[in-house]
Amino acid sequence: MTAQDRSPAEDVWAPLRRTTRARIGLGRAGNSLPSQRVLEFKAAHSAARDAVHEPLDADEFGRAVDTVGLGVPLYVRSQASDRSEYLRRPDLGRTPADLAGLPRSGADIGIVLADGLSPRALTDHGTGLLAALAAEFAGHYRLAPPVIATQARVALGDHIGAALDVATLIVIIGERPGLSVADSLGIYLTHLPRPGRTDADRNCISNIHPPDGLGYQRAAHITASLVAGARRLGRSGVDLKDTSRAELAGGPEPITA
Repeated sequence: MTAQDRSPAEDVWAPLRRTTRARIGLGRAGNSLPSQRVLEFKAAHSAARDAVHEPLDADEFGRAVDTVGLGVPLYVRSQASDRSEYLRRPDLGRTPADLAGLPRSGADIGIVLADGLSPRALTDHGTGLLAALAAEFAGHYRLAPPVIATQARVALGDHIGAALDVATLIVIIGERPGLSVADSLGIYLTHLPRPGRTDADRNCISNIHPPDGLGYQRAAHITASLVAGARRLGRSGVDLKDTSRAELAGGPEPITA
């Protein structure tokens, strides 16, 4: 065997691996994976676990939210007392502990920033996304003061939206971490929010985590398109479709019902 024969084989997967966060072409070392791939997997798993268990520093995050200029943020927590109970009892995360501090604003839009299953995502991207939404809505809608919700599931927003008396509620929430992304945000939009709404009554925009995921401005534009559609249609959910791509292309607006 010559020295040339012993040279490492070309990694034909390398160009494709640069285009995706998925684990492809991992290779093999005997009956196992190469050490580098095993270590990468363990690091990703640890990052996902940390993202779930690390609690949100609500006070520090609130100071950052205050700089966006939508008013001093309000605070709500669910009936889950800590992260352990939150993870074991999803039902408690959907129910508020107390809503007495929320004013009836009568605003067009309310925005809830919820820690969800990745408080890290809210810390990393929450204020940037909130600022993009504020810029998108400026001059078009009246916004209620932002609400920071801890130990929160999406449906907690229905109680908050009803208490604020807003026409449309936007919940920005940390999505469940995966082995490729641990800091992704989702937006859940509900028109005429009230307790008892189901997932069929909401619209979701997911995978918001620039630079690899959806960017803040694009997510805000899609949200604004859905808000406008919900106000025309009188409801959100399965009957409401995203028309933002057609609007950007200058094509006909898809039917929303």
